[in-house]
Amino acid sequence: MNDLWFHDHTIDSAEHGFRRVQVTEPDHPYAGAWWPPGHGLGYEHAFVHEMKDFLEAIAAGTDPAPSFEDGLRVQRVLAAVEQSAAEDSRFITVEGS
Repeated sequence: MNDLWFHDHTIDSAEHGFRRVQVTEPDHPYAGAWWPPGHGLGYEHAFVHEMKDFLEAIAAGTDPAPSFEDGLRVQRVLAAVEQSAAEDSRFITVEGS
Protein backbone atom coordinates (compact mmCIF):
# COMPACT_ATOMS: atom_id res chain seq x y z
CA MET A 1 0.00 0.00 0.00
CA ASN A 2 1.18 3.51 -0.87
CA ASP A 3 4.04 2.17 -2.98
CA LEU A 4 4.19 1.78 -6.72
CA TRP A 5 6.81 -0.63 -8.03
CA PHE A 6 7.87 0.59 -11.46
CA HIS A 7 10.08 -1.18 -13.99
CA ASP A 8 11.34 0.53 -17.13
CA HIS A 9 12.93 -2.02 -19.44
CA THR A 10 13.77 0.65 -22.01
CA ILE A 11 16.70 2.05 -20.05
CA ASP A 12 20.24 0.63 -20.12
CA SER A 13 20.45 -2.92 -18.76
CA ALA A 14 23.02 -1.85 -16.18
CA GLU A 15 20.44 0.51 -14.69
CA HIS A 16 17.05 -1.11 -15.24
CA GLY A 17 15.13 -2.89 -12.54
CA PHE A 18 12.24 -2.20 -10.24
CA ARG A 19 12.16 1.03 -8.33
CA ARG A 20 9.81 2.03 -5.54
CA VAL A 21 7.72 5.16 -5.95
CA GLN A 22 6.15 6.51 -2.76
CA VAL A 23 2.70 7.73 -3.85
CA THR A 24 1.98 9.70 -0.69
CA GLU A 25 4.70 12.29 -1.35
CA PRO A 26 3.48 15.82 -2.19
CA ASP A 27 4.71 15.77 -5.80
CA HIS A 28 2.70 12.66 -6.71
CA PRO A 29 -0.22 13.71 -8.95
CA TYR A 30 -2.96 12.40 -6.63
CA ALA A 31 -1.43 13.08 -3.22
CA GLY A 32 -2.51 16.73 -3.16
CA ALA A 33 -6.15 15.72 -2.92
CA TRP A 34 -5.63 13.89 0.38
CA TRP A 35 -4.18 14.50 3.83
CA PRO A 36 -0.58 15.44 4.65
CA PRO A 37 2.33 13.29 3.40
CA GLY A 38 3.03 10.14 5.34
CA HIS A 39 -0.63 9.25 5.87
CA GLY A 40 -1.64 6.08 4.12
CA LEU A 41 -3.94 5.80 1.15
CA GLY A 42 -6.10 2.71 0.85
CA TYR A 43 -7.52 0.52 -1.87
CA GLU A 44 -10.69 2.60 -2.01
CA HIS A 45 -8.78 5.77 -2.89
CA ALA A 46 -7.82 4.24 -6.23
CA PHE A 47 -11.50 4.29 -7.20
CA VAL A 48 -11.75 7.98 -6.31
CA HIS A 49 -8.73 8.63 -8.55
CA GLU A 50 -10.33 6.64 -11.38
CA MET A 51 -13.52 8.68 -11.15
CA LYS A 52 -11.56 11.95 -11.07
CA ASP A 53 -9.73 11.01 -14.28
CA PHE A 54 -12.96 9.80 -15.91
CA LEU A 55 -14.90 12.97 -15.08
CA GLU A 56 -12.04 15.21 -16.18
CA ALA A 57 -11.90 13.38 -19.53
CA ILE A 58 -15.63 13.89 -20.02
CA ALA A 59 -15.33 17.58 -19.13
CA ALA A 60 -12.42 18.00 -21.56
CA GLY A 61 -14.20 16.08 -24.32
CA THR A 62 -11.41 13.50 -24.53
CA ASP A 63 -11.49 9.72 -24.33
CA PRO A 64 -10.74 8.36 -20.86
CA ALA A 65 -7.69 6.18 -20.38
CA PRO A 66 -7.54 3.31 -20.10
CA SER A 67 -10.16 2.87 -22.80
CA PHE A 68 -12.74 0.18 -23.40
CA GLU A 69 -10.38 -1.23 -26.03
CA ASP A 70 -7.60 -1.45 -23.43
CA GLY A 71 -9.93 -3.35 -21.11
CA LEU A 72 -10.96 -5.70 -23.91
CA ARG A 73 -7.31 -6.40 -24.67
CA VAL A 74 -6.69 -7.27 -21.01
CA GLN A 75 -9.71 -9.58 -20.96
CA ARG A 76 -8.43 -11.37 -24.06
CA VAL A 77 -5.07 -11.94 -22.38
CA LEU A 78 -6.79 -13.28 -19.26
CA ALA A 79 -8.95 -15.61 -21.36
CA ALA A 80 -5.78 -16.91 -23.08
CA VAL A 81 -4.18 -17.51 -19.67
CA GLU A 82 -7.20 -19.52 -18.53
CA GLN A 83 -7.25 -21.50 -21.77
CA SER A 84 -3.52 -22.20 -21.51
CA ALA A 85 -3.88 -23.39 -17.91
CA ALA A 86 -6.75 -25.69 -18.90
CA GLU A 87 -4.68 -27.14 -21.74
CA ASP A 88 -1.50 -28.10 -19.83
CA SER A 89 0.18 -24.71 -20.32
CA ARG A 90 -0.08 -24.84 -24.10
CA PHE A 91 0.92 -21.62 -25.90
CA ILE A 92 -2.18 -19.62 -26.81
CA THR A 93 -2.22 -16.79 -29.32
CA VAL A 94 -4.12 -13.80 -27.95
CA GLU A 95 -6.99 -12.77 -30.22
CA GLY A 96 -6.30 -9.50 -32.01
CA SER A 97 -2.55 -9.54 -31.37
